[in-house]
Amino acid sequence: MDIIIGTAGHIDHGKTALVKALTGVDADRFPEEKLRGITIDIGFAELDLGNVRIGFVDVPGHEKFVKNMLAGASGIDVVLLVIAADEGVMPQTREHFEICRLLETKTGLIVLTKTDLVDEELLELVNFDVAELVENSFLQDALVIAVSAKSGDGIDELKTALKVISANIPERKNDLIARLPIDRSFTVKGFGAVVTGTLISGEILETNELEVLPIAKKVRVRGLQTHGKSVKSAHAGQRTAVNLGGIEHTEIERGMVLTESGILRSTQIFDAEIEVLKTAKKTIKSRQRIRVHLGTFEALARIQILNETNEIKQGEKDFVQIRLEVPVVCVPEERFILRSYSPQMTIAGGRILDNSAIKHRRKDISETRKYLQNLIDADKPKKVKLYLGTAKEHGAKFNDLQARTAWRKEILQNAIRENIEKKAIIEAESFLIARTPFDNLKAKTLTEIENFHRKEPLAKGIGRETLREKIFSHLPQEIFRTVLGILLKEQKIAAEKDFVRAVLHNLELSNDEKILRERLLEIYKSAKLEVPKLDDALIEVIQKTHLTQSHARKIFQLFLNSGEIVKISEEFYFRREVINELIEKLKNHAAKSSDRLIDVPAFKDLAGVSRKYAIPLLEYFDREKLTRRAGDKRLIL
Repeated sequence: MDIIIGTAGHIDHGKTALVKALTGVDADRFPEEKLRGITIDIGFAELDLGNVRIGFVDVPGHEKFVKNMLAGASGIDVVLLVIAADEGVMPQTREHFEICRLLETKTGLIVLTKTDLVDEELLELVNFDVAELVENSFLQDALVIAVSAKSGDGIDELKTALKVISANIPERKNDLIARLPIDRSFTVKGFGAVVTGTLISGEILETNELEVLPIAKKVRVRGLQTHGKSVKSAHAGQRTAVNLGGIEHTEIERGMVLTESGILRSTQIFDAEIEVLKTAKKTIKSRQRIRVHLGTFEALARIQILNETNEIKQGEKDFVQIRLEVPVVCVPEERFILRSYSPQMTIAGGRILDNSAIKHRRKDISETRKYLQNLIDADKPKKVKLYLGTAKEHGAKFNDLQARTAWRKEILQNAIRENIEKKAIIEAESFLIARTPFDNLKAKTLTEIENFHRKEPLAKGIGRETLREKIFSHLPQEIFRTVLGILLKEQKIAAEKDFVRAVLHNLELSNDEKILRERLLEIYKSAKLEVPKLDDALIEVIQKTHLTQSHARKIFQLFLNSGEIVKISEEFYFRREVINELIEKLKNHAAKSSDRLIDVPAFKDLAGVSRKYAIPLLEYFDREKLTRRAGDKRLIL
């Protein structure tokens, strides 16, 4: 089993000396640290206890280096709260302890160092201070072990305690994709860029193609090390060094994240729930500038309080939106720390609820709070439904949801499948859309079709493209097709070629409309191939009715919709049966001709029409590929 243990405590309380006594490794890496005798940046060491392999993260205790401490505190399983017996609880002891509590470190040990410098009476007083500090916290029942790194007293007892506590740490959940917040980057001659960090979720294989975010740089894994040894794979809970190809180490900074390629996206806005420390000097107010520490990342941001008062008082919890000045990569449930802009002091901590948030309007505060509370209470399928609810009618693709959750593919697929089975979400080809917005789209579509029928009762139906432009112009085509498909399946609409109509729509003509229809039909029956121009025919038929020429044209459209009348040109229309008879004559002419050719004069004789009709008819046959021009003649196909 692999676990990560982090130290915490005031400067010069012996954290680095304790790690060295346990592991034999001096975690201070820089000459300046050794010269000044203080830890400036996080250091690392390993300890193999047989049944458990421990990766130690040693953090600086000086108040000026709390940001470095925070980079190391992320992702630890156990905290060693180190308190010097000759000084007791000090300011950074309290701040480090509060940071670990806000990060929801689950368990830990309290180590009283430098016991060789104090007597039993002073040691007892320090124990009282410690008990008061950790009262009602995750460390309330923690073992308190007295040690001396100098003499070695208590070190074996501490190792035994580490074995015991490690055995009771639950395995990390395997729901999330691989993520390694980078705390160091350097180059190794002959190998190239190397990054290190605590692998907080997922697994990295030696053959993986990964991505460095937020710079969106694709990289390949050239080698892996854990506990100083080359390995084929690394899993969550291990300190991991990754040799990367495809990137220079100078492109990489602390705070970036190494993760699976093409899944997560950077953001500058996220919604969260925070707890303000009781010891904070002031309430936290909207628009306040703050420092955000997330994983190994640190950035400035503005905070928006999502309540009616625009502030959160000391000791209280509430919903907020964090608006960062630079992009960050984060996932729901990830813990973070807030520090004041100046002077730099820890003031709050919290957890991310939505990593794809939009800026909220004041008038929507109530709905926003309800949504965020629902996210806290929801299981995975319900979270998917809630996320799709925020996407509204636009829906979302699988990749969008995976970027929002960071869940492994199969975990997300199961959550989606459960929603589909419950009909809580709809599959629209490659898109997913929540039931409520989808039903709203169906209702809008039916209303638009019915409105069209009221305005154009004689029309065959509304054009598909017209319908799409009116309701779905800003939405994916896939959603439009799915809405129509389901309405067709439910027999609420009917579709004919490029037209859509309501199933219950009946075409009923008035007496005047029926008279006009019969007159038009009679004109085209009697005219055969010598039809009048359309406008002339319409003017003739509207006499002795109360209908307009425009209305008559709509009646005429019924003939076109049914195919009873065929449009030859803008002026001339013929009955379908007359055109079919002429086509038969053409075929008979071709059968008797050796070359299957016919010129205009021969066509005029064949059809019994003048040139006024012959030319539009021949051009129509050309378009229909019944004939093809061959010089001044036509080839009958």
